[in-house]
Amino acid sequence: MAQFNLLKNDPLTTTNFYIEIDSVFVTNVTSIDGLNVEIEVADFNERTQKGQLVQHKVMSKPKWNGELTMKRVAPLDVANDDIWKWFNDLRTKGMAVNNRNKPRRHGSIVVYDSALAETARWNFYDAWPSKIEFASLEASANDVATETITLQYEKLERKK
Repeated sequence: MAQFNLLKNDPLTTTNFYIEIDSVFVTNVTSIDGLNVEIEVADFNERTQKGQLVQHKVMSKPKWNGELTMKRVAPLDVANDDIWKWFNDLRTKGMAVNNRNKPRRHGSIVVYDSALAETARWNFYDAWPSKIEFASLEASANDVATETITLQYEKLERKK
């Protein structure tokens, strides 16, 4: 009788997810890139007594900061959109300490399974939007307008 290697759990799917900032749902997104955690690599070379080159790779420091890129349907009213308000506040007021609006925020990307139970969570810290890019406009296309938002963060960690 043949043996089968059955999955004990269903694999993580990436179709149900959202982003929250400061523990509040902020926006629907259609894709997120940049969920990278890494340890930097240091290379060094040395020579043996006979002159042979030996190359080494060793762990260096952990890389905590980076950027997330999110794509979403462009909002109709940017004046009432939380991401646009945050971005425009930074453009006009900067990251001044006395800025009453929090210039850097914490957030999460939350992934759900088909039963809508949370299956994964990435938390990011001290983030701020550095760029909002509107999709190309094309008169012959029949597409929904989208925009891409780039968030810079100081730390990213997978919690679940």
